[in-house]
Amino acid sequence: MVAMLEDTEHHGGQARYALTDTANAHVWGVCAEAEGLFADPPRSSYELFGWVPGGTETVGWVGTRVWLVPDDAAHGPWLLEDVESLGRHPGTDGLVLTALDDHEGPPEGYRSPVQVHDQRRRLGSCREFTRVLPGDIPAPSLVLRGLAPSDRLRRAWETGTRRTLDLKEAELEIRDDQGNLLGDRLLHPRIRGWSVSPHGRHLVDLALDGEFMPVPSFARPLWERWLAGPPDTAGAWAGLGIRERDAWLDLVRDRGCRREHGERPPGQAYRLDGRHITDEPGLYLALGEAVNGPGGYFGACLDALDDCLRGGFGHTSPATLHWKDTTVAREHLSRRLTPQGKPYDLFADVLDVLGERGVRVLLK
Repeated sequence: MVAMLEDTEHHGGQARYALTDTANAHVWGVCAEAEGLFADPPRSSYELFGWVPGGTETVGWVGTRVWLVPDDAAHGPWLLEDVESLGRHPGTDGLVLTALDDHEGPPEGYRSPVQVHDQRRRLGSCREFTRVLPGDIPAPSLVLRGLAPSDRLRRAWETGTRRTLDLKEAELEIRDDQGNLLGDRLLHPRIRGWSVSPHGRHLVDLALDGEFMPVPSFARPLWERWLAGPPDTAGAWAGLGIRERDAWLDLVRDRGCRREHGERPPGQAYRLDGRHITDEPGLYLALGEAVNGPGGYFGACLDALDDCLRGGFGHTSPATLHWKDTTVAREHLSRRLTPQGKPYDLFADVLDVLGERGVRVLLK
């Protein structure tokens, strides 16, 4: 049976996904459906003993980034992402958090107090904390339905040995309805099984096991909007909460860093709508749209903004930025905390970076 990759070019959504070998760019196959791509990633749990809240009790979703800062200055802060609080552990003085992390945490046996903040406010402190060892977590599973396999992939499962079923490292490339690359997911896939697909002749449903990070379920509606194509009006993100804005900014950044940006001549005037800059993702989303239009990218942190101002992202200095409704950003961004918990003024820092790179900012 011959692989039908040539019959599934990027049109009509038929090749939404491409499984590609990262070692040599070989395309294992393309398909229209990836079951299991959107799911809740496995989370770690932490118990904070002797929890003393900094204000109101911390319950529910806490923030996209939460820092745990040890009182012992010999150790740096530890980052938790997409943090939720389960509240007080019954019958104890401890608070339980769940979060995504990179499995890096305090040194084994660390038993000192910790301060906790979310970059905007101090959430509280505890006398010590520990990562709760998880139970057995089911291995993530991904099923590529209606896959047109390469001949090499077909030989791999027909041989069926441990070596050939292990695809090592691969990327699942994800394209929008226009065939443009929207994003990707790094996989370490192993073929678990395959069957003839009802989606068409020569197609298979391929089941894969192995390590990968799914797109969080809460972000699925945002991805589905972008899969139809990038936004054609500015401010499509304005009504989102900070968690969703952060996911939207990830999509903007992935797309923006892959695109070729034509360089405009110096002397441009940009207009920044500041009405919705109530958080850090909103700042960079608004800046990106001011410079590069709806869905445009122009940095996602101070360092990235500085890189964009040096060229290659549609801007050439000098330029003028007309920033409207600056009181909103000044109110929400002037009192921030570094990872170490030190106060700083993000609003002022952004103005400094823009000014140093030849952008005259007119505040309104």
